[in-house]
Amino acid sequence: MASAAIFSSLRRRRSPSLEAFLAPVDLSDVSLLETLAVVAGELVSSFSGRTMPFHRKNSRSLVRKIEVIFVLLEYLKDNGSKLPSTAILCCKELYLLLYRCKILLDYCSQSSKLWLLLQNHSISGHFHDLNQEISTLLDVLPVRELGLSDDVREQVELLRKQSRRAKVFIDGHDEALRLRFFSLLNDFEMGQIPNPVDLYGLFVQKLGIYDVRNFRSEIELLEEQIVNHDGDVEPTAMVLNGFVAVARYCRFSLFGFEDDEVEFGGRHKKSTKGLIIQEIADTFITVPKDFCCPISLDLMTDPVIVSTGQTYDRISILRWIEEGHCTCPKTGQLLVHKRPVPNRALRNLIVQWCAAHGIPYDQPESSDSCSDGFAAASASKAAIEANKATAGLLIEQLAHGSHGAKTVAAREMRFLAKTGKENRAYIAEAGAIPHLKTLLSSQNAVAQENSVTAMLNLSIYDKNKSRIIDEVGCLGSIVDVLRFGHTTEARENAAATLFSLSAVHDYKKRIAEEDGAVEALAGLLTEGTPRGKKDAVTAIYNLSTHADNCVRMLESGAVTALVAALGFEGVAEEAAGALALIVRQPIGATAVGKEEMAVAGLLGMMRCGTPRGKRMQLLHCSSSVGAVGK
Repeated sequence: MASAAIFSSLRRRRSPSLEAFLAPVDLSDVSLLETLAVVAGELVSSFSGRTMPFHRKNSRSLVRKIEVIFVLLEYLKDNGSKLPSTAILCCKELYLLLYRCKILLDYCSQSSKLWLLLQNHSISGHFHDLNQEISTLLDVLPVRELGLSDDVREQVELLRKQSRRAKVFIDGHDEALRLRFFSLLNDFEMGQIPNPVDLYGLFVQKLGIYDVRNFRSEIELLEEQIVNHDGDVEPTAMVLNGFVAVARYCRFSLFGFEDDEVEFGGRHKKSTKGLIIQEIADTFITVPKDFCCPISLDLMTDPVIVSTGQTYDRISILRWIEEGHCTCPKTGQLLVHKRPVPNRALRNLIVQWCAAHGIPYDQPESSDSCSDGFAAASASKAAIEANKATAGLLIEQLAHGSHGAKTVAAREMRFLAKTGKENRAYIAEAGAIPHLKTLLSSQNAVAQENSVTAMLNLSIYDKNKSRIIDEVGCLGSIVDVLRFGHTTEARENAAATLFSLSAVHDYKKRIAEEDGAVEALAGLLTEGTPRGKKDAVTAIYNLSTHADNCVRMLESGAVTALVAALGFEGVAEEAAGALALIVRQPIGATAVGKEEMAVAGLLGMMRCGTPRGKRMQLLHCSSSVGAVGK
């Protein structure tokens, strides 16, 4: 299973053409031999004499076998004799075998060094598997019928004997390094931070990870393995996260805050796709309707069942009950009791769906006793301790480093805060928020973008919302980025941060009253990118759930922007939901009624929208008629 995962992982990352895995069926004997000779020759020229970081002996042994096969193919090609049918079948199988060899050799030369250490046993096993395939192929090959010269036949016979006797070989030097690295993980797990001399000896002198660029490559390759990782294959994602955390700490401990990018004029973009998670507002994936709360229409984070059997997000249904309602919002039936029960089955499905689509999902902090167990299992102790140590280094640079060092620290803080409530919790507890707030007003576009995105990632953890709101001037600085940010991504992530913060009911009015906040959201909804519109409309929707914000929605031009958004694919339903909230108040219904495009937009959604969108229009229309009638 593990060795199969190696090949599937590499194919996902560096996919050869489909033809690479299909044996040629229509080639003549000569063309088949020519094709095989080219493939074998390319392997020999690419890997003969190349020193692999690990599995050196296994790699050299495999390449030497391919060299003998290449000699055999060249002889048969030059000889021009017709091949026996058994030999033709062997050649077609050889075609596939050579490509499997290429996959494994590429894998060992291009993968993360730490990953190769971690996979030491299974990769060694796969080298042995290929050797066994070569042995079987040579046993079947009718050598005596090929008319080989004495020297070629001797080489083939010797290769056959060696392949039969070969056993699994695990390099002792590689294994010692693997065990040493696990010992390092154990030190972190025990709360003992290794000294820089030991770290330098392991990472630089032994592993050859000798500069910032190498460390960044290692981290990105390991993160890619986490994304591509098959859950039933060792090592676990927990162990991989530990490797990433230790590598990230060592990068800063050994090389400080020099950057491997060109001076900070350009924006850093990772070359790999889908690493870790998307930010909270990156929600273009259609969420299954059963995973959405009927009240908020958002993805449920803590689904609970009420006495009528309907499921809602805990925070939404409790707010509904606190407002004095005693009926089920969906069915209108009287609630026999007001104690919602956790819907654990649905929550598990939501967790699995979020993991499959790279969407952040934090377990509720106080819903029931299983939450703490889930959180404890979500990260290894070594990863937690290593990330804590890294956070300390980053915050020290945010506080006292040069402007360049602060920019690097903000970027790394952004990445560190991407996953896990543990990371987000201790980053904020260690005092990162005041320093990130200062960088929000930076004239450096990269520093500003990374600081506001780090703030967004931190805000996903509920306890950090109050830390951000209570930090003097922080909310205003986030709004300033939304209004005047240097980059589109900075402005979009500022809107997503407001959306995240507005999940707390008491903060909705405070955000709406911040000078220019709603106006800027309305502007982003009107003129932003598709993602920007999504960020803006979700924030406006959340703010609209507070009854006291209706006037601000009218004054800011948000209603006009929402009506226009009814024609935008991807945000129309959220816009309709926000309008439905606004028209609950007479002044809001009057304002919406005066919008010329409102009726046309609503009718269009009634005809062509999704069932969820149509429900929102019915609610909107009925609320509007009732309010105007008064």
